[in-house]
Amino acid sequence: MSNDPLHGITLERMLTELVNEYGWEDLAFRIRINCFSRDPSIKSSLKFLRKTFWARAKVEDLYKIHLGLAPKEPGKVKDSKLKPDSDSNLDSKPPEEQED
Repeated sequence: MSNDPLHGITLERMLTELVNEYGWEDLAFRIRINCFSRDPSIKSSLKFLRKTFWARAKVEDLYKIHLGLAPKEPGKVKDSKLKPDSDSNLDSKPPEEQED
């Protein structure tokens, strides 16, 4: 069994669902690909996506977000060390910048 959440889902199905959810205009805004903004169609977009790995990867990432399988901001990793403690003062300056 595959660990890939997209296993068995065709590119055509992904694209069709994304177009139904967002529409061509919003899809072209979310993924800057000319085939989504200039006379878009499923057929022409599939032809391009099948030949262009980076574009297909962007479509797959957006589809994972659409399904709730990925964070809404791809590439951003949450780090608990970066979260302020509830007791900390958010307005305070780092020690080297504090005035005496």
